[in-house]
Formats: sequence, C-alpha cells, structure tokens
Amino acid sequence: MRDIINGFLRFQQEVFPSRKELFKTLATGQTPKALFISCSDSRMVPELVTQREPGDLFVIRNAGNIVPSFGPEPGGVSATVEYAVAQLKVSDIVICGHSDCGAMTAVATCACLDHMPAVRNWLHHTDAARMINESRPHATEKDRIDGMVRENVIAQLNNIRTHPSVAVALAQGRLALHGWVYDIESGSILALDAASNRFVPLAQHPAASSED
Repeated sequence: MRDIINGFLRFQQEVFPSRKELFKTLATGQTPKALFISCSDSRMVPELVTQREPGDLFVIRNAGNIVPSFGPEPGGVSATVEYAVAQLKVSDIVICGHSDCGAMTAVATCACLDHMPAVRNWLHHTDAARMINESRPHATEKDRIDGMVRENVIAQLNNIRTHPSVAVALAQGRLALHGWVYDIESGSILALDAASNRFVPLAQHPAASSED
C-alpha cells in the first residue's frame, strides 16, 4: 500500500502541476469518444495500451470483459453502457479480451469454481462462447484457451447489441462496435474484421471493425 501512496504523492507533486490545464478542463465535464470494455486483469490497462489521455475513454472493467445481455434487472454494466451511449454519445465501443485470461482459462478448462460462487455465476454469461469453442477441435490446451478468449469477445459483442441504447445508436449509424484481443507478451492486438469474420492484426488492418 505504501507504494500506491507514494505513487499518488508523485502524481500530486510532479505530474499534476505539469498537466494542470488538462485537469482544469476535465473538472467541469467529460466528452469521451469511446467506451472501452476490458478485463479487470492488472496487466491490461486500456489507457496505457491505447495511449489515451484522462477523459478520452469511458471504461468498464470486469472479470472476463463481459457484457450481460439486457434484461429486466439491469446491473452496473448495463447502466454504464446506457450512460455512455445515451448520455455521453460515444461513437465507438471496444470490447477487448486478452491473452492468458484467468476467467477464460477457467471456462475453457472447466475449472472447479465452487469456492468462488460469485465468479462461477458471473461466467455463465460466457456460456454461448463456451459451447461454440467446445464444438471446435483444438490441438493444444493453449489453443483451446485462446479460442475461448476470441469467442468470448464475439459473444459479448452479440450481448451488447441487445441493449436498447446500443441498438438505437447502431440503427442511427452513430455507433461502431469493435472486438479486440490484446496479447500481453507481444503488445499486439487482433481485431475482429466483419468482412472476413476473422481476427486480424490491428497494426496491419487499422480499419477493421466488427460492423459491416
């Protein structure tokens, strides 16, 4: 904890003064252009990976970068999606999985989660992805886990389309969806390309989008 406090002190004494005008502007409002939904994994930091400034991204982080389908009792993820789209008018939503994801590893390997009932129940939102992944052959366990990461991104993109605010924005042509997978070791990103229905390197395909 001391390291965290020392980090704040450095921010307050060194970083904040040099960015004072930025924070003065942000003090009265925010206009993020994108909603970024990623895993809570400590190795995946959206602002670092995308090199965005404070105020640029509206971020949701949870175990497995999951977006439950819209239902009669919306939770915090649903409320945050709705606020980002209906109130902040973000133009893009990114759902980003990552390599070596603990949540997807647990799902892909059928790990026993009886000791973590909340996690077990939460991961039921990946059931569609799990069933699709299990229907396909995998040469190795790593391939099975990597496949689960990708299928989960696709499943969560399908889930987010059930949210009324997202459906309206898509119909009006003012919102685009993006599915990414970040590789921790290489720093690269694969993006879902709707035209080919494949994950392609974002560096070589910067226009790749999950929308036709």
